[in-house]
Parts: sequence; C-alpha cells; structure tokens
Amino acid sequence: MGIVNINDDSFCGDGTLDAAAALEIARQQIADGADIIDAGAESARTNRTAISVDEEIARLRSFLAGWEDLVVRSQPRDAVQVWPPVLSINTWRPEVVAAIVTDPHVELVNDMGGLPDDRNARLCAESGASLLVMHSVGEPKIPHLHQQWEDVMFSMETFFAGKLAVCDAAGLDRSQVILDPGIDFAKQRDDNLTVFRELDRLQQFGCPILVPVSRKTVIGEVLHLSDPSARDAGTVACISASVSRGAHVLRVHNVAAAWQAVTVLFALQ
Repeated sequence: MGIVNINDDSFCGDGTLDAAAALEIARQQIADGADIIDAGAESARTNRTAISVDEEIARLRSFLAGWEDLVVRSQPRDAVQVWPPVLSINTWRPEVVAAIVTDPHVELVNDMGGLPDDRNARLCAESGASLLVMHSVGEPKIPHLHQQWEDVMFSMETFFAGKLAVCDAAGLDRSQVILDPGIDFAKQRDDNLTVFRELDRLQQFGCPILVPVSRKTVIGEVLHLSDPSARDAGTVACISASVSRGAHVLRVHNVAAAWQAVTVLFALQ
C-alpha cells in the first residue's frame, strides 16, 4: 500500500496540495509495484489542527477526478500485482466517508478513528467498500502519549473482538474488514515493539492484517533518527518482521524498497 498525502503537513514532508502532483506520486508508486494506493487529505499529526470537512472532501475529490485516467495510462509491473490497483481513502470522519465512498473507484476506507460507533461500518456495508479498523484510544488528532498498557496485545484482541461485533451488527461482512494494530498510535516504544513481535496473535480473527510500518517514530527511537525520511532501512526490518508474522498488507512511503524486500522474502520462503 503506497501512501499519497494530499496535504502540506505530512510528518515525512512528502505531501502536496496539488492534485496533479499527488496523482503523479500515485502513478510512480503503482509503477514501483503498489497494489493499493492510500490517499489521505489530512495529516494524522497531533500537533496540527484538523482541517474542515468541506476542505477534506474537496482535496479528495480533486484526486479522485484524475484516478481513472491514471489507471488507464498505467500498466502492471508484473503478473502478481493487483490490477487495477485498489484505491483506499484515508479518513475517519463519517461526513467525509459518506461524501466519498459513493465514488465507484473507492474500494477501501482506511479509518484511523478506531470505529467509535457504527457509522463508517454502515456506510461501507451500504456501498460495498471494505473497511480498515485501526487500534487506538481516544479521538484522532489528539496526542495520547501517556497511555499505558498492562498487556497491549490482550487489550488489542479485546478491542478488535468488540469492533468486529460492531461491523457484524452494521451488516458489514467479515471479508470486508481489515485490521490495523495502529503502530505509534497511543503506544510507546516498548508497546510498538511488542506488537511487531506478537503480531501473529491477530490471525485468530481471520481478517487481513495491515501493518503501517513506514518510517514510524518507534524506528526513529531505536535508531536515534529524528528525520523520518532516513528510516527506510529500519522500515525494511519491520517489513521482514511483519511478513514473517502474518501481515497481509504493508503501508509504506518507499514502495520500490518495500517491493524489493517483499519479493526477496517470498523467494526465500
């Protein structure tokens, strides 16, 4: 899953408010081997105020307007690349989901909000889109730096069991749900490392597991690297750990490096 930020405050500094430039980033990621493009209009950074619903919708629609032409002009890298590539929209506000999920190109809603109620699940059930549920606590865009977990994996298992029950009640089939352990969200260094080590515990739910491995703060803490763009080698290490423990989707900035890492890992296996 390649990350495309249609904003000007991404933590990696790789965002753009120019829809044409964002589409070009997506085109290159597809050429590099991305199966999914995850387009988001608002940074998850907690030291930035949220943009308005209308602004978020406008940014996403400007990107969506060029998506079909982008796919038509692209070609798969190899015989195993998902084609056409899946378009994921990264948002958490139901008002934005309602406005965007009706677009026939949107196949996945990447919800970093932790599904506090059933609205996004119902919207996906009605539209046929899949839903990614991310583990976290509290509202997005608010730092949760003091969250303490006695057993982060047990808490995560309990969390996902509850959220899947919400999805069931909303009419969303389990085959449409992806689980995300939420690396760096309401978690400290040791919590994140535990999640990577014990990721295979999430396979009990029978849903695909997405791991947002790319350039995360925990990598910077281990390597003492403050610049996120310098963390790609550490990201590859997290890719290896995640794949070996059952991850199905890897969310990354550097698709070319991730594609090489995964291709070699599969050859070794």
